[in-house]
Amino acid sequence: MSASDESSFAAIQGGSAKRAQRMVEILDLVAARGHVTLDAMAAELGISAATARRDLAVLADQKLLIRTHGGATSISHGTELPVVLRDTKFQDAKRLIARRTAALIPLERHAVALSGGTTTAGVARALAGHRELTIVTNSLTIAGLVTLYPQLKVIMTGGVLRPQSLELVGVLAENTFSAVNVGTAILGADGVSAAAGVTTHDETEARTNHAMVAKAQRTIVVADGSKIGRVALAQMSELDQIDFLITDSSADAVELDRIRQAGVRVVLADTE
Repeated sequence: MSASDESSFAAIQGGSAKRAQRMVEILDLVAARGHVTLDAMAAELGISAATARRDLAVLADQKLLIRTHGGATSISHGTELPVVLRDTKFQDAKRLIARRTAALIPLERHAVALSGGTTTAGVARALAGHRELTIVTNSLTIAGLVTLYPQLKVIMTGGVLRPQSLELVGVLAENTFSAVNVGTAILGADGVSAAAGVTTHDETEARTNHAMVAKAQRTIVVADGSKIGRVALAQMSELDQIDFLITDSSADAVELDRIRQAGVRVVLADTE
């Protein structure tokens, strides 16, 4: 990252949860309308024009939108949110998905691989009641969470750090996943569809997560309903490598039927 990017990312990280949520609302508003004026944004969100201007500056420096004279314009639907902003979206659904996923993990000795992401981080928290689990992960966020539970053993991969997701990726991470055998891989996603399988925005991250799935006895994909039917840049897994998809009832029902027809067991965490 450039010095400007670093300072903008630090501004997001160091801000309050309220500010992070406000930035997500700004991005959603701009994405829905394509272009929003500063005055309309301030009125819609109930904030001052000065506050909107400051938030737009940070989001533009992160290349999440384009600043224009008196407003902002959307870049594209495929833009990847930094992890500190993703954690504010669909929180209730992610908590239910995490609990339902944790219930599928054996209580006896078991090895679990976790990819990075806010939903998989929720699963890590939900595993606090388990004993004798080994967690294998390339996520700095998840490794930090697991250290709060001393009964859980954590194995961290090597690799190159992606600042957007706080994940270690590349050959070192792939080699770590290839060197271990895990009972369950739990995979987050930016998109899940019958046509494209399980996808993410970054091709290097996709290769790393593919290596994780390849050595697992079974794979569970965790994704809130907004991800179902989406297709991101790079494929992490074909659907025939997936055993469970844990999502919620906001997901597109037609797409879920297509995914079931591919042999994946679909679980709606808020209804089952």
